[in-house]
Amino acid sequence: MIVAGFILLAVGAADLVRQFAPRRWIGYLSVAVILLLLGSVSDALLPMVLALLIGALWVWCMPTERAAPLGFWPAVLLAVVSVGAVVWLGARSDVGLIGATWQLRSPFGEVPFDLAMLALGAGVFLLESSNLVVRAALDGEHTWRPTDPMSAPTPAPTSAPTTVGAEVAAAADAGSDAATGGDAATDTATGGDAATDVALAPRDPRSGFKGGRLIGPLERILVLILTLAAAYPILAAMLAAKGIVRFPEISRDGETGARAEYFLVGSLVSWVIALSAAFLVWWAAHS
Repeated sequence: MIVAGFILLAVGAADLVRQFAPRRWIGYLSVAVILLLLGSVSDALLPMVLALLIGALWVWCMPTERAAPLGFWPAVLLAVVSVGAVVWLGARSDVGLIGATWQLRSPFGEVPFDLAMLALGAGVFLLESSNLVVRAALDGEHTWRPTDPMSAPTPAPTSAPTTVGAEVAAAADAGSDAATGGDAATDTATGGDAATDVALAPRDPRSGFKGGRLIGPLERILVLILTLAAAYPILAAMLAAKGIVRFPEISRDGETGARAEYFLVGSLVSWVIALSAAFLVWWAAHS
């Protein structure tokens, strides 16, 4: 159990450093020192070293500046390792120096140190790392980009004149996906007249979904808490409310259905990650 908690904590902390630290090497060094100290006082130094190695591999396999070279598979392997560590290793009887003073009670009873670390690791992983997992799933679902005019859909002919200024404003309105926290797509000219290229470039279906890097993590944390608290009616109402709020924007998608597909794929993957984390913590608590 402690192995899974440390792995998720190391991966989640590394992604938070990549996203928010102004100098990454200082952030990585600080996280490594803190986690190694935590592993030392909890008599789990070797599991923490293993977790740091897996965190380094995760940073290499799931880059933030470009598409993941291995796609969705690093997340699958991480899930298998985490579930295996919880199912087969279980909780320890001795938690080292911290065991003498560790006391944490909840409405559901006393929370052991290993279980607390697993819950903490799962929560940290849901903040930023899950955004990368969802983005990898969406990148595998949609292979064309607005920067690739050869693979982009051909716009339908129209008899009405096209205003270049309106097309430029529409193309510049590309933003992050609210359901996934994905990165904004950037339109790049490929040659010829720049205004013509912008006019012919298709609009990214993820454009118009703003604030995904905040909405996604908050949604997953709420799903984790509500699931562990067995507040299933509130959970169902929250998930249904998200679809209702996004329905007007999705309904303007036209005949392509690209935005609706991005919304559904991103939301379902995000919910599966949060529910899986909740199930992992629940399993550890009841085993």
